[in-house]
Parts: sequence; C-alpha cells; structure tokens
Amino acid sequence: MKAKRLTFIAFLGLMSMAILPMKDFKKPSDTELKKQLSPEQYEVTQHEGTEPPFQNTYWDNKKPGIYVDVVSGEPLFSSLDKFDSGTGWPSFLKPLEAENIIEKKDRKLFYTRTEVRSKHGDSHLGHVFKDGPAPTGLRYCMNSASLRFIPADRLKEEGYGQYASLFKISDEKMMKVHKDDIATFAGGCFWGVEEIIRKLPGVLETTVGYTGGVTSNATYEQVKKGNTGHAEAIQVVFDPAKISYEELLKYFFRLHDPTTMNRQGNDIGSQYRSAIFYRNEEQKQIAAKVKEEVQKSGKWKGKIVTEIVPAGIFHTAEGYHQKYLQKNPGGYTCHYLRD
Repeated sequence: MKAKRLTFIAFLGLMSMAILPMKDFKKPSDTELKKQLSPEQYEVTQHEGTEPPFQNTYWDNKKPGIYVDVVSGEPLFSSLDKFDSGTGWPSFLKPLEAENIIEKKDRKLFYTRTEVRSKHGDSHLGHVFKDGPAPTGLRYCMNSASLRFIPADRLKEEGYGQYASLFKISDEKMMKVHKDDIATFAGGCFWGVEEIIRKLPGVLETTVGYTGGVTSNATYEQVKKGNTGHAEAIQVVFDPAKISYEELLKYFFRLHDPTTMNRQGNDIGSQYRSAIFYRNEEQKQIAAKVKEEVQKSGKWKGKIVTEIVPAGIFHTAEGYHQKYLQKNPGGYTCHYLRD
C-alpha cells in the first residue's frame, strides 16, 4: 500500500518533534494554505502583501531565538542579527541560513527593489536594502506575518536544537531572565522615558505602566487624575553583561529633571514624579549611591527629589501606550539626554 502524501497538518504536527529535511518538504496546495494561515499571513506570503509598520508581532521583539518560515518551518533569521531599523518591521543584518533565502528583482513600484523569498516554502518575506548598519551594510526588512518565532529556550523542543549553541543554552539549563535583572523607575510621561531607554545596548524589553499607588488594576483614565498614588513608570528587562543597573540609573538621571517635585515639563501631578522602585537591597544601595553622586556632581542646580522606594505591583498600561513614540513619530515628549 502506497504511503499517503504528508499533509500540511501532519507536517506541522511533526515540527514539534523533529524538523523534516527541507528537501522532503512539499508546499501545501493553495486550499490547504488558506485553511492553515491567517488571512494576513496568506496575503503576505502568497500575494506579496505588506503588513502595517509598528502594528505587527515581531517588530520590537527582543527575545533570544530564531525566526522560521511560517509555511515551511525552514530557519531564516536569528535574534542575534536583529536590529532596530526604526521602520516598524523586523529587520536583520543577515540570514541565519543563506541557502534558505532567494532574492528576486521586484519592479512593481517606480524603482527596482530586491524581494526576499524562502527557498522551500516559496513565501514572500520582504525586501533587502543596502542601507543597514555595519558589518554587513544590509537591512533585511521582513514581514512578521511571514515568520514564526522560536524562543531560545524552546529550540530543542521545537526541533531546532542545532541552533541552541548560538545562545549558549545547554540541554539542562535554558536561558532565563533573572528577576533581579529588571529595573523600574518613573520620570514623567512614560512615552519619552521608554523611547530613550529601549534603544540602549543591553536593554531586552521595555514596558510602560503604573506603580507606586493603591488603586488595583489601575488604568490611564484613573491615573491621569493624579489621585491614585500611582506614577507613570517603565519596567526594563536588561542583560547585566551588557548594561548594569547602575548604568541604567545614570541614564535615568540624564533623561529627566529630578529636581522638580511632581512635574516634568508641562506635565504636573504626582503621577509624573521622579522615583526609583527597587527590587532588593542591592538595587536600593545602588540607587542611593547614584542619586548622591548625581547630586554632588552639580549638574542639577536644585535638590534632587527622586524617591527611592520598594517596588510594588506594576500595572501594565494599555496597548496604545506601549512604544508610543515608535508608533507615533513626532508625538509629544519632554525627555532628552543631558550631557
């Protein structure tokens, strides 16, 4: 009895156990693809569509791992080569597996571009441009809808164990963010604070929200009234091997005026106060040390009023506040780095 052709559903089922050799992959029929992909994934991968910038899954993803073709599962890019291009789409310096990438001339616009497709899945991925940073000078500008992200701590489980060594992950101990590698502070409107902090080398993730008050499940509509006790704050996950907690706080004291009580620029109220929310005794001591050093430096004329208080519950702000200035270039901010 002849073996039945492996269906797309069966193929995806096997993906979690072991990745089939790409030479054995058979692209599903158009009917099967419509069933298995979301409308956006289908439009982008099969009809060369383009998803909106800043409103897609991976444009600001900083977690370690690899990106594979959403159709075939073939490895395409690594987080180690991902960078913030400011375009609102996931961008990479180079492919993880060059043999899985095909480049074609795209003359659909008034000028010629270089389209990027996956070799085995034949998915439209995006385009490559020659305006990227060193060392390659390239910018592989991809659509999130064409990709599936495999976190570094799931590479073996998902069948991509050969890439685990890239992230220095052993079979016994996977990479985890330590709870002490999180910083929380407030320095006025969280839009501007996040926009500066998220770009720092070693910062893995930023989230804006509300903390320091007594209101449960705080919302912006509540906090903006200034009577909840909460401050607009930012929570930062960082890699201590690339940037220390102390270094983060030094940037914190440069990006806002720590001498104004409950105020930053035109924003007035206790929700705009300057505060550091420490997670342990070490963070408390470092915060006090940096605050004293900044005060003695004379860079600020008045007395620094920054609070140093224990971290409490952090209420994540509404989605439209996250990465606000990336989604709204030219939006309001009163923050900038002082020399």
